[in-house]
Amino acid sequence: MKKIYLLAIMGITMLLASCGHGGQGELVGAYNRKFKNNRIPLGMVYIPPGHTPLGGSDEDITFSQNGPSKMVTISAFFMDQTEISNAEYRQFTNWVRDSIAIAMMGNPQQFMVTPKGAAANAVGGEKYIDWKKVGPNGANIWRNKGKGAAAAQVSQLDGMYYSGLDALPGRKEIDVRKLEYTYSILNMDKAALGHKDPNSKRQDYIDRYNIAVYPDTMVWKTDYSYSQNDPMVRGYYNHPSYDDYPVVGVSWEQAKAFSHWRTQLYQGVASARKMPMNARLDYDLPAETEFEYAARGGNTKTKYPWGGPYIRNTKGCLQANFKPGRGDYSSDGGIYTVGVKSYFPNDYGLYNMAGNVSEWTKTAYNKGANPLLHDLNPNFTYVAEKNDSKYKKRKVVKGGSWKDTGYFLQNAVSTYEYQDTQRSYVGFRCVSAYPGTDLRN
Repeated sequence: MKKIYLLAIMGITMLLASCGHGGQGELVGAYNRKFKNNRIPLGMVYIPPGHTPLGGSDEDITFSQNGPSKMVTISAFFMDQTEISNAEYRQFTNWVRDSIAIAMMGNPQQFMVTPKGAAANAVGGEKYIDWKKVGPNGANIWRNKGKGAAAAQVSQLDGMYYSGLDALPGRKEIDVRKLEYTYSILNMDKAALGHKDPNSKRQDYIDRYNIAVYPDTMVWKTDYSYSQNDPMVRGYYNHPSYDDYPVVGVSWEQAKAFSHWRTQLYQGVASARKMPMNARLDYDLPAETEFEYAARGGNTKTKYPWGGPYIRNTKGCLQANFKPGRGDYSSDGGIYTVGVKSYFPNDYGLYNMAGNVSEWTKTAYNKGANPLLHDLNPNFTYVAEKNDSKYKKRKVVKGGSWKDTGYFLQNAVSTYEYQDTQRSYVGFRCVSAYPGTDLRN
């Protein structure tokens, strides 16, 4: 009896081995779905990997000595060809506005959709907003002037507008203070420090945020004393003439929220198109070293993104938007900011890596951190809490802006702003890691 039982077990084992994906018991691997790994995301350029010295300069007018030369290796990544424009950021604020409106309308079925097939199983049958039904710029919500149920739904949005003494007579305006984006992310720094603690939980490493996303348009007044910038306050973010100008008045925290939303937006479309998980992108702000490496355009120890040591080209034309002389803002072709595709791009095809607006990086500003950084993809990060010292809230900004002198346009020069501060001269662009070694191979 025991012999028959043993033979039965052996028979079942052989059947499983022959019918499974392991062939004749050989190791064949469990591969992820293959895809073409050579697509460059819309509006981005590919930055190849490289080994190069970063930092250092023949000028240090501030005597900061915060950028000593260091030989580093940088992995491949994608980078936005331009700074994020007003129109691109407005897509984000409109999305937040419409999402809040749909929630206030009681989750109406005409704007909802249930994913089908594998996507439905992945999300547990939950319904999601069908943005095609919402229409461009929320047209089906904000312009709905129907009767009965439709009119009742529109009246439910009254809470989104300024009211009482906050409202101007005869005008119905969205209360932009209510446009908040809520999201959660896994903090890799916290996880790296505590994940081996047997008492720790995954929730200990998840950071949760609720960020007001609308740009601070008043920066055009608050950044300057006794300066007539009222037209910029009223028109810069919303007038169509500035659609392709870089968004400003956005804090580091808002830029990070935008990056998260952009990732979710892309992954939602990727899921609908049944793209494999490993083909989807994660957007973020660039590290300080990534920004400088990309700004050099593949050239070694160049002073400016255009490669040469001079601020003017051979025809005597200024090559960026900055402040070339005392009280002179117009000689470069722009008094304030200019369009995101102004001037010539660098050798990687990146526009305005110097001048126009300074740009946020994800790197925390700490002059003493440089000697401690690794020579492979170096970066120093720290996300300050609300009650932390203001010195812990400093984030590196790069590139110089329309109001800065030429010194700050140098590739190696870094300054800082506080992560919860908005400025009329600070914007941003995103990067995404390339999932491989080199797109060219």
